[in-house]
Amino acid sequence: MRNSIYTLLLLFLFTSVDAQEYLKLISEADKLYETKDYNMSTDLYDKAFKIESSNPNHLYNGACASSLAGNTKKAFKWLNLSIEKGWTNLKHLNSDTDLESLHSKKEWGETIEKLEKKLEFIEANYDKPLKAELLTILEEDQKYRIQMDETQKKFGQDSKEMNNLWKITNQKDSINLLKVKKILDEKGWVGKDKVGAQANSALFLVIQHSDLETQKKYLPMMKEAVKKGNANPSSLALLIDRIEIREGRKQIYGSQIGTNPNTKTPYVLPLIDPDNVDKRRTEVGLDLISDYVKNWDLIWDVEKYKSELSELEKLNK
Repeated sequence: MRNSIYTLLLLFLFTSVDAQEYLKLISEADKLYETKDYNMSTDLYDKAFKIESSNPNHLYNGACASSLAGNTKKAFKWLNLSIEKGWTNLKHLNSDTDLESLHSKKEWGETIEKLEKKLEFIEANYDKPLKAELLTILEEDQKYRIQMDETQKKFGQDSKEMNNLWKITNQKDSINLLKVKKILDEKGWVGKDKVGAQANSALFLVIQHSDLETQKKYLPMMKEAVKKGNANPSSLALLIDRIEIREGRKQIYGSQIGTNPNTKTPYVLPLIDPDNVDKRRTEVGLDLISDYVKNWDLIWDVEKYKSELSELEKLNK
């Protein structure tokens, strides 16, 4: 099972055209992995990494595909490169069944030792109590949201079960927000160099799930944190989109999805300049919008979207 929980920043050092080609190759490689065509998936990852090879999650996923394809040499090459570029989930690495074919090789022990030493060095300067607090907040933020898709499918969006789930979630959000506000006001936007990537992500998620005034209050702090490398540009893009929509403007990156009250179907909330949305998404490390909207079983058709945009804007007023 590949690591896909957290999407790290793409540090693209090439043109927008190359970036979009890279993401298309990664997307196709992912699809082939899902259909268990591991050889072809590995070939497409290889083509993508010839364009760019700085995203640790993509490198890790490529290692998984090549391991399943029986290409041990390439699997270790990409796995070690993913660690060099910032992939640090040792627990996942040890339990990932995709990589079982590598366990009997002498390079496996060397790879594990390499990551353990890197983690020891990185975590030497961690604020461990704060990390533990933020990880608890992260767990509380996600615990009930993870249940929502299954609960909605089983009981319906307006069911008693969904209402109860939202009630608990809102209560937890209120408690988490008080804790996160205190951290931000006293310590600022603490970076992953102090608490790790997972704990750092809790700050964004709690603010993303808060009220509009709170989001606006901490938006400048998050922008400054992105400049310093203490927050992800992709996360900032999501927060900006949410604020824009809440204030009655069009979103910029296409991250916010609404439900049509008439048809009960999902749609991309009003978006500026739809033709260039992938360029903007690529610049902040987000995947292509055509891949993103598949999470809601949508097919991205930019011409169709533009023709419907005026009607979509009316729905959002």
